[in-house]
Amino acid sequence: MQLPDEAISYHYQALLIPALEDWTPVAELRQQHFLHPNQLKELMPRLMQVRSQVAAERDLHQTPPQAGPIDAGFIDLPHKMLDQQSKLGGKSPLNQVLQLAKAMQEAADRVVILGIGGSYLGARALFDALKHSHHNELPAKDRAGVPRIYFEGNSLDNDALHDLFELLQLTCVDPETRDERWGVVVISKSGATIETAIAYRAIRREMVEYYGSQSPYLRQLVIPITGAKGKLRDLCVADGFTDDDILAIPDDVGGRFSVFTPVGLLPAAIMGLDVRALLLGAAAMTRRFLDEPFERNPVLQFAAVNYLIAKEQAKNLRVLSIWSKKLEALGWWYDQVLAESLGKNGQGSTPISAVGSRDLHSRGQQHQDGTRDKVVNNLIVRAPRHPPMMIGMADNNKDELNQFNRKSMVDVMNAAIKGTNLAYFDAVRPTADLLMPAISEHAVGQLMQLLMLATVMEGRLMGVNPYSQPGVRPYKENLIALLKG
Repeated sequence: MQLPDEAISYHYQALLIPALEDWTPVAELRQQHFLHPNQLKELMPRLMQVRSQVAAERDLHQTPPQAGPIDAGFIDLPHKMLDQQSKLGGKSPLNQVLQLAKAMQEAADRVVILGIGGSYLGARALFDALKHSHHNELPAKDRAGVPRIYFEGNSLDNDALHDLFELLQLTCVDPETRDERWGVVVISKSGATIETAIAYRAIRREMVEYYGSQSPYLRQLVIPITGAKGKLRDLCVADGFTDDDILAIPDDVGGRFSVFTPVGLLPAAIMGLDVRALLLGAAAMTRRFLDEPFERNPVLQFAAVNYLIAKEQAKNLRVLSIWSKKLEALGWWYDQVLAESLGKNGQGSTPISAVGSRDLHSRGQQHQDGTRDKVVNNLIVRAPRHPPMMIGMADNNKDELNQFNRKSMVDVMNAAIKGTNLAYFDAVRPTADLLMPAISEHAVGQLMQLLMLATVMEGRLMGVNPYSQPGVRPYKENLIALLKG
């Protein structure tokens, strides 16, 4: 587990206008496209005021009804989950998650996670970041009792669901053998999301066909996660599930902020991840947000810098340049957090996730020489999980790599990051670095809480409600109307 003092930091100074820089054409461009330190200084009083506002919103009793939805429960949730476990033990919500996860691990070798948007993106980010890159292909003994994990119910792709069923039919023949059983985690707060609802209906039909209509596995191998009320809860109750069988999503936590509720924690526990370390990392970031001054507060820094660069310098495309393939799905998760929270009233930056150095060979040209409408936030992992792989010597040196024989892939990656940042600085492309100590549960917990808190802060600075999502409704309403027609 990552130690709490190995903290995430945000280095934004490279996108500030350099002090006492002699005039050159490039220096004049930097005056136009980089931030002036005084802009940050002038924002400080308002930034502190907004932090107090966001902190006060944790108490829903202080929020006037006309303020719209305030789903600020995610802020204190990591600490509350840990505190309840200490006080209540086996009866705590966290222990209920752990018990259900253990039961699913023991009963099945494959688990399908059904959900869309915030109901699956967090779990997918955790899976990709923290499990082996080829987890599902590993032999059972090397997975240490952790099931294979599949994600569905996140689209209306007919063929993708068929392919999943075909895989299950080909690999699962005897339902009395644990290694040939599969289970389902179905996640929907409202229960009315049509993509997940259709997939769950199809999955239930497939389960009846495989296990039999009277099999206890139809309940044992299904874990619903939903709100206190809604269609999914009603369906599960009608199927014989009790309250102890259904995990609840807190009313005061919105979907895109729900990764530290059972929505993310149950899949994480089934995956064999250290969910306490995730929560400890998130709780540590919340404490930094609430207590630390700007100079030591990456939440305030990230929110302020990205707000100002969008507002004052019109950089409305926000690139998260991720220097680890294992964090690409975390970029997809952040895309939703940012887009749904800030994209309102004709405002809001458009998120773009890219993977370095892979996407330097596709998007890199545009980022380097294209329109000046972007800010790049590098997400950099300081320490790899595995020992550095050396380039080494070879008898056949047609690739001319022998000159770098003492270098490792880590050295090459670091040179690529520094070289790209230097190229962007010279081309006057605003760039900042978000540094992680390593990819671990504690560090990922810090990072996800940082990005959620910073997004809420930025929304309040912009004057939009970061918790609402009115733009999601029209397509759903049109879809249902067309189906009925």
